[in-house]
Parts: sequence; C-alpha cells; structure tokens
Amino acid sequence: MDLLVRLASICGRENVLSDPEDLLVFEYDAGFDRSAPSAVVVPATADEVSAVVRAARDAGVPIVPRGAGTGLAGGTVACGGAIVVSTSRLRNILEIDTVGRSALVEPGVVNADLGAALRPHGLFFAPDPSSQRASTIGGNIGNNAGGPHALRYGSVVDHVLGVEMVLPDGTIAAFGGRAPDLPGYDLVPLIVGSEGTLGIVTKAWLRLLPLPEHVHTFLALFPDVGTGARAASAIIGGGIVPAAMEMLDRTTMRALNAAFDAHLPEEAGSLLLVEVEGLVEECRDQVTRIETLCRAEGAFGIRTATTAEERDALWKARKLGYPALARIKPNNYLNDAVVPRTKLPEVLGRVNGIADRYGYTIANMFHIGDGNLHPVLLFDARTEPIERVLRAAAEILRVAVDAGGMLSGEHGIGVEKEDFMTWVFAPEDLDAMRRARGALDPDGVMNPGKVLPGQKACGDIPTSRIKRGLAEGMWV
Repeated sequence: MDLLVRLASICGRENVLSDPEDLLVFEYDAGFDRSAPSAVVVPATADEVSAVVRAARDAGVPIVPRGAGTGLAGGTVACGGAIVVSTSRLRNILEIDTVGRSALVEPGVVNADLGAALRPHGLFFAPDPSSQRASTIGGNIGNNAGGPHALRYGSVVDHVLGVEMVLPDGTIAAFGGRAPDLPGYDLVPLIVGSEGTLGIVTKAWLRLLPLPEHVHTFLALFPDVGTGARAASAIIGGGIVPAAMEMLDRTTMRALNAAFDAHLPEEAGSLLLVEVEGLVEECRDQVTRIETLCRAEGAFGIRTATTAEERDALWKARKLGYPALARIKPNNYLNDAVVPRTKLPEVLGRVNGIADRYGYTIANMFHIGDGNLHPVLLFDARTEPIERVLRAAAEILRVAVDAGGMLSGEHGIGVEKEDFMTWVFAPEDLDAMRRARGALDPDGVMNPGKVLPGQKACGDIPTSRIKRGLAEGMWV
C-alpha cells in the first residue's frame, strides 16, 4: 500500500499533507536551514502516532517529530526524504494533581496555556522560554528549553518526571512516571534534550511548583553592557540567585520602544531585568543587597514594577525583543551559546568587535544570570549574503567555546551546529553518544542528520555545507 494512502487510513485524509504549497511552511523552523518533507501527518492519539511510525518504517521512510516549529537550530527540518509527524493535535491537559504537584499533558499543549490552567490552582510549570506563547511542551522537552527563570529553577529536564514515547519501531513505552526516583535506569534525562532523535513523546508527567508568596521585579540601569555584565557576576558571586536576571542593550530597548511603546529607558547602555521571589522578608533583603551591588558596579538608576500590570509589561517587553528587531533590519541571526559568568564582559566585548568588523548591527538580550548569550546579528537577506552572516556567527561561537563555554544553552544543536560538536567533544565522547542513540534507534530513522556530526542525511542543505566548511576551517 502506498505510504500516503496508509497514513490517510490511520489519521484521516484531511490530516495528511503532501501538496507542495502545503509542505512549504514545514520546510523550516525559526532558523535559516530549509528542506522540504515528503509529507506531513498530524495524528491525534498515541496509538495513531505508533501506527504512523510503523507505516513509515515499513516504507523505509525516516521521520521528523515537530511541535510548533519555533525552534532556532533546524531541529525539525526534514532531511533525507523524511515525513514530518506533527504533534499539534495532541493538545490535552489530561490531569492536574494539586496534591502531588504534577500534571499529565500531551506534547501539543502550549507552554503559556499550561501556565494559565495551573494558575487557579496556585501552581506553575517553571520553564518559560521566550516563545512560550507559541511553543509546546513536546518541543520544550525535545530541546530542553530554558527561559529567564531557568536561573533559579533549571531547565525542562529538571521538571519532567516521566514520558510516554513512541519508539522508532512503533512501540509505545513509558519512562519514569509520576513518582520521583523510580528504580532502574533513569532514561528521562537522556530523552529530554534529544531533539526527537530517540522517539516521539506522546505524554509527559511534569513537576509543578507552588506560586511564590511575593514577587519583586525591577530594572537596574547601566551606562554600557560591560558594567551591567560585571554587576550580574557580582550578584551571583555575592551568593544571591534571583529567580531571573536578564540583560537588554540599548539597541534592543530602542527597537522595543519603537515597535511596542515599551517605555524602556534608552538613556541606559544596558539594563538588568531582575526578579526575586519568595517570602516577603526574604525578597526585601535580596532586593536591598542586589541594589547595593548594582550601584557599586556603576548602576545609575533603579526602577521597580509597583503593580502586577507593570511587571507583566516588563516581561512582555523582554519576550517580544526578538520580533521587535525587525524594525531595524528585516532579518536576523540569533546566536545561542553559554560562557562562564566571569568571562561575560570579555566575551561580550569580543562579540561586539566581530559584529563591528563585519559591519552588522548587533543586539544583545539574553539570560545573563546563567551566562546564556543571545547576540543577534541584524541584516537584510535581500542584499547581504547569508555566507557572511554564518561566518560571523561561527566566529561568535568560537569565542564562546574558547572562553570555556558551550555550543548551546537552550536552542539545541539540530542541523545548525552539529558540525561544531567536534570543537567541544572528543571522538570518544561523540562515539558514546552515537551508541546511546543507536540503542533506541539502531537504523537511524528518527530525525536523521541532527545533533551528531558526520551524518549524510542533511548534507545537501546549502547552509549545512557552508557551516561544515566553517567548522573545519576554525577547528584547532
């Protein structure tokens, strides 16, 4: 039986896409790598996902799991003639256990929608990526998403108790569960962050936290990026771990003010958006200490959100920074790397120097508390070649690695940075990863061409060829 016919018999003809105009929007995520799938199928249950996987396996066709497509590393780009399996119809919150503080959800649940459902129960799911109004729990699990509050609470891996997953042979298996510390091998941390290379998550048991008694959100204004970075290091070095600590530079603030009338202080070269939460007395003490440290490092102003509406406005501005930059240039390349906090001033100086050398405007808005940089190179793809942007981005990544950092903080590796993995991992390390992946997917049919270097499935993507040459040319 033809694969499309079989898929239609499983999910319904209306849930199988194969016309070129329908496949166009599935060629890419929020990054620059593009490759068209051979088809897209949208199952509605775990049993349908299992049947789809078996059908694709029988036909010898690889599979790419896909959530909302908000990723930035090409993790859902379909290579090697793969079909895309979208989890957008698996969007039910199946259970909220207020006593056990856990939730059972399907992968298509939008992160922000889960938060809204939990709030009346006095609970929240801590990971809050900037894309949380669109990104789904399945995609958050695939990329081990972080967000501003990862500083205090950690990334998704710290909040997933268990998953139900369809394996590459179609088997439905469960790993972990509602109860913590189950006996046996804990495969949940291996699955979280595996970018769909081990299977398709169809349910997840999530750890929930109680809403804090008090939240205090404020801005600390600095004359430049360097002084703000030193203040962030001083805060953490002083033994204070805020719930969140973000940096925005003047370029980003101006774009936000122009696009959304955010009323951010453009007289500042940078600002720290700091949030502390907990008991009222604890928050007051932390705020006093943080303000003292900031002023000692050169802060010339402190502005506090006095109402919930003002707090929401500040976070809305932070999370709309990425689209606001289109006011400056129609295209941008968002980098994602992690560096030790003590190296932030030095690294930021070198990153800005790279942008100046290439003639790009750069915007910095990032999770400074945990050293997760997001320098954004702004350009116009109609007149500026993507090759130059990719080269500048590779140089930025090299600076981060040379400073003792890592390739990604939350966006994943995907097809964007797989060839750069040799910069930070020895051949023995990569071989161990391949063997772990092969234990669940021995035939390499699940999201081929992603994460690990040396795969051929995505080798024909033009941007992949460019990045492979950059990785080899900058390797030392």
